[in-house]
Amino acid sequence: MKFDESGENRKIMRSKSTDVQLDAIDRQILRVLQHDARLSNVELAERVHLSPSACLRRVRQLEESGVIAQYVALLNPRAVGQGGTSFTIVNVERTSMEMLGRFEEAVRLEPAILDCHYVAGTNDYLIRFTYRDAEDLERFHAEVLTRLPGVVRSNSMLVLRTVKRTTALEL
Repeated sequence: MKFDESGENRKIMRSKSTDVQLDAIDRQILRVLQHDARLSNVELAERVHLSPSACLRRVRQLEESGVIAQYVALLNPRAVGQGGTSFTIVNVERTSMEMLGRFEEAVRLEPAILDCHYVAGTNDYLIRFTYRDAEDLERFHAEVLTRLPGVVRSNSMLVLRTVKRTTALEL
């Protein structure tokens, strides 16, 4: 078991930088697992028309090569009291390697920030977080966002309705 950046104990698969050659069976395994990773190996093997031992061997190879990065439970934000979602554009005072490193390290340590992307264009970062209500949103802006190193400007877009949300990659 490895620890992720937030210090949480969860299973993180190895990550390798080389391109992995996936055949049609590997792609089918990945499609099925992206929609239901809780399937038993026997059920997965049946769905992809392999023997259980061959299926298990392929899944382990996909894990070891880093194609399967980790297994998680995706929560319904509303069901856990986080009904609001914000995408926030953040600009930092200067884009030196030191400033970017300090900002990124602080973001990695902040559990309320779900995603952070360094982006090209006139802005520096795009972050995503969820919140309970207007007071929680205000608290996040005052106590988290404005205290991140180097932040000089932010612009939040509050989600009114989610039209599509998926974690499944097209293979």
